[in-house]
Amino acid sequence: MPALPLTAAAVVHHYTRLITAAAASSPSTLRALLPIHARAVVLGVSANPAFATSLLAAAAPASLAYARRVFDAAPERDAYMWNTLLRAHAHSQSHAVDALVLYKRMRAAGVAPDHYTYPIVLPACAAGRTTWLGRAAHGDAVRFALAGDGFVRSALIAMYFQELDVADAERVFAESNGSSRTVVSWTAMVAGFLPCLQGQEWLDAGEMVHGFVIKSGFDANIPLVNALIAMYGKCGSIAMAEALFEGMTVRSLVSWNTMVAMYEQHGDAVDAIKFFCRMLTEKVGFDCVTLVSVLSACALSGALDTGKSVHEFARNHGLDTDARVGNVLVDMYAKCGEISNAREVFDSLRVRGVVPWSALISAYANHGESAEALKLFSLMKIEGVRPNSFTFTAVLVACGHSGLVDEGLKHFDSILTDYQMSPTLEHYACMVDMLGRAGRLVEAYEIIRGMSMRPDKCVWGAFLGGCRLHGNLELAEFVAKDLFQSGSNDVTFYILMSNMYFEAGMLEDAERMRKAMEDMELKKTAGRSAVNQ
Repeated sequence: MPALPLTAAAVVHHYTRLITAAAASSPSTLRALLPIHARAVVLGVSANPAFATSLLAAAAPASLAYARRVFDAAPERDAYMWNTLLRAHAHSQSHAVDALVLYKRMRAAGVAPDHYTYPIVLPACAAGRTTWLGRAAHGDAVRFALAGDGFVRSALIAMYFQELDVADAERVFAESNGSSRTVVSWTAMVAGFLPCLQGQEWLDAGEMVHGFVIKSGFDANIPLVNALIAMYGKCGSIAMAEALFEGMTVRSLVSWNTMVAMYEQHGDAVDAIKFFCRMLTEKVGFDCVTLVSVLSACALSGALDTGKSVHEFARNHGLDTDARVGNVLVDMYAKCGEISNAREVFDSLRVRGVVPWSALISAYANHGESAEALKLFSLMKIEGVRPNSFTFTAVLVACGHSGLVDEGLKHFDSILTDYQMSPTLEHYACMVDMLGRAGRLVEAYEIIRGMSMRPDKCVWGAFLGGCRLHGNLELAEFVAKDLFQSGSNDVTFYILMSNMYFEAGMLEDAERMRKAMEDMELKKTAGRSAVNQ
């Protein structure tokens, strides 16, 4: 392309600076960009590669569709422009898969990737579970002599760990040596191992990794410390995670998010909410990941007022349109009994996956609105959303509450026949409870005998509950005898049998059950409400 005259170059420089300033002032809206773009078109500046690249980078966070139009209209597209569009798609949850399609277009167009391309593409391959494309991208990186770059290597290590391919992650790391093993590669390697350590039994191994990090001089590396905090949380050492966090001289938002998520995942909803309040007090800021953890904590504890306040935060910061936040908002309102709010958020979602559908169906089912739950399930299937095990649990609960036993059996059978999934213990418990309430105890027993897994206390408890409801002491005794002889000492079974004997006037047998409970020191756990009053 011939060099532009000085005046034309000055115009391009001027409008490029305007685009940059507009993007900085309003990063989430096109309002400031549109008039500048329009004027650039009139002046013939819009086709200039420097201007087009700046406009693309500015438009991508606000509107991927607009950014694609800018990209498609550009007469020349270099690796920087492709990388900019790739990054925008990879960072968008609802369009992440499109990043992989773009990468294939980039290769087909004959544009050579650079060392910025693969740290974008490889995480997208891992997130999209496209193992074959990730390996193909690895091959491309080797062909373009980019696989030795520290950031590309760390992206490869992280991708293989996410695919649970530890051997290949180790192989990529082993291919580096000496000075090429940068802190980035070490961080990727150690951070890749740490998520594998979950549960109290892995705490010693986690502490060994922590010791290695300290000896290697990486204990001030923020991503590594964040991974260590997450590891200690998953291994149940909350105090150590807290000590690591408090000992950090510099913390990233990920550090704070890791702590909030740790409390929420351990059921410490109050501490998760308190930590979020501390983030606000210390003006740390927050993102979608923060809000998902806090809203999940609100759902867990029934903290409806806090949940509404967090929803307002999300709305004020333009984060309520994020699919992850929308999903958890539906779940939070549903679990707090605010079905109308849950439905309002659900209806506002631009993309509705299986998570919000299941949450809303469950909310209707648990609040006795079975007809609405089943209607929603039918609509979900019409829209082509594949149900998961949680969806079917909600559907079976809805059928059970409304006495639709035959419809419940139809849905139960479809789990395997239509969706090739195996029924879970929860599904079996729902069916046994449904048949038991309807007095179809023989069918319930046949379902239990046909289970591909060992029935748990919920399944047997539902069956014995059905026997008690319909006064079938003989069948209950037959089952209870087997349970007690097999060593089952669940307090629920003893209480159910004691109550059945008492109701049948068999006081000596009722007392025998109570005495057995005392001898084994079995006590019923008192119930409590999780919803804030």
